[in-house]
Amino acid sequence: MERKESIHEMSDFLLDYAISLMGAGSHTARIVRNVVRIAEAGGYEAHLTIFQKNISMMIKEKSTGETLTGIRRIKPMALNFNIISELSALSWEAYDQPISLSVIRSKYDEIMSIPRLSRWVVLFLVACANASFCKLFGGDWIAMLLVFIGTLVAFFARQEMMKYHFNHFIVFISAAFISSIITAAGVIWSLGDTPQIALATSVLFLIPGVPLINSIMDILEGFVLAGMSRLINATILIICISIGLFFTMSILGINKL
Repeated sequence: MERKESIHEMSDFLLDYAISLMGAGSHTARIVRNVVRIAEAGGYEAHLTIFQKNISMMIKEKSTGETLTGIRRIKPMALNFNIISELSALSWEAYDQPISLSVIRSKYDEIMSIPRLSRWVVLFLVACANASFCKLFGGDWIAMLLVFIGTLVAFFARQEMMKYHFNHFIVFISAAFISSIITAAGVIWSLGDTPQIALATSVLFLIPGVPLINSIMDILEGFVLAGMSRLINATILIICISIGLFFTMSILGINKL
């Protein structure tokens, strides 16, 4: 990388880059490796401390010894593995080729501006996936239909609540309640042969699988603080899902699944 940028410009970019990876669902070790790789390509050293809500970074210019410390709050983003892949490839491109920070920043902006799938496509695919989980656990076609409808309505409600910045935990409780109370129609009216399976699997689309996996990876790779914060947050979300399901079972008088 041709280093003509100031240490402030490099620090701002690396913090933006790091929070984008974090928000998209990357585990901590990948973020650290990619940021350090880009920094070294520009003649800098970078040291990061990553938390659930913010990232702190100290950057040092090797030739002059000048240092700068910055901190940036992590912006909430939807999981996006394509962004993680593209940003990781960008770090290698910066390391392997002599390109300026302005070019890297331009490529970064292009990656971040890639349009996501339509929310309606995502809504339909999530409903299909959750209905497939129902089938996987032995549900019949009526149970799958109930799960599909419940997931469709609940995920739409979740999208709308997230758009208006509702509390994350309230969103999970509400989505779990909506999905389960719709699917519970099978239990109340004895629809099909496996209504209990439909009710039990109606909330699986909310399980925070990526945060749970990332938390274990972080802990195993030595980022214990980041891993524990992710694990605690994921555990709270699972509790919220349980609360939503509990509300449904209490209101409708369902004693067991």
